[in-house]
Amino acid sequence: MPAQLRPAGIVGTGSCLPERVVTNAELERIVDTSDEWIRTRTGIRERRLAGPDTAASDLAVPAAVKALDRAGIRPEDLDLIIVATVTPDTLFPATACLVQERLGARGAAAFDLSAGCSGFIYGLAVANQFISTGVYRTAVVIGVEILSKIINWQDRNTCVLFGDGAGAVVLQAVAPGEGILGLHLGADGNGGNLLSIPAGGSRLPASPDSVREQLHTIHMNGPEVFKFAVRIMGEASLKALEQAGLTRADVDFLIPHQANIRIIEAATKRLGLAPEKVYVNLHRYGNMSSASIPVALDEACREGRLHRGDRVVLVAFGAGLTWGAAVLRWSL
Repeated sequence: MPAQLRPAGIVGTGSCLPERVVTNAELERIVDTSDEWIRTRTGIRERRLAGPDTAASDLAVPAAVKALDRAGIRPEDLDLIIVATVTPDTLFPATACLVQERLGARGAAAFDLSAGCSGFIYGLAVANQFISTGVYRTAVVIGVEILSKIINWQDRNTCVLFGDGAGAVVLQAVAPGEGILGLHLGADGNGGNLLSIPAGGSRLPASPDSVREQLHTIHMNGPEVFKFAVRIMGEASLKALEQAGLTRADVDFLIPHQANIRIIEAATKRLGLAPEKVYVNLHRYGNMSSASIPVALDEACREGRLHRGDRVVLVAFGAGLTWGAAVLRWSL
């Protein structure tokens, strides 16, 4: 293992979204809500939903292929695959192992990571360590969710919020001064009950009663999660900037977790950024949990919103409660 750490950076991005678009107007027909109510409280206008036969790996693989293609890397040259998800194909084997097999990345280590909507940032932080220390040369981090399959479609407070999708990035060593400059991760298990799926694990295994009571779907204390998110998004960003030796005045672009437009606006204000420096696609996709940041990152890259040398902040919060932020000097 080398004595000196190497900077790790993103050298390729990719994403995959289901074709089916579900608008707020469609949700009005199945639950007591309205387009106006959803838009004014969340900023969401539509979301993508996967088909009944689509699993997480079915979106993760195309996203990874695109990221590898854009990085000019063959799957067989991958050393590590990390899949951040709360909706894996199965409890085990890990979805990352299924992705590895379908990519043909026989030599890659592979595992899943669960940190709620913060999962992609957590995965980025883990992959960064492997690349920086020289243990591995090339890693792919995928954020993927099929949240439509764990939603209670009679609960108007949650069913309007979420969508399905996958985003992926390839990490390798980059030039000094580029790549990941600062990271901040955190968790507060005292808030674990604020956003959870109560049943299906060893605490409350599946049973006829748990299914009947819809304990295998998302349960969320919306007001408490909102208060936590408004506070933590700005705090986490500032701590990652401090670790990077930067201030909020140094930020060129912000890609936040796409959960709620009011949360994004609060983080934007805390960092003192102009709206044009913040990427928002929430209105098109809703909250895709761990997929939201890598999908937004891929779109921003393809739209030419990111330029080499830009100082970019990625920040998220999620179930756990968890949070994470990363500061990068863009290297593409």
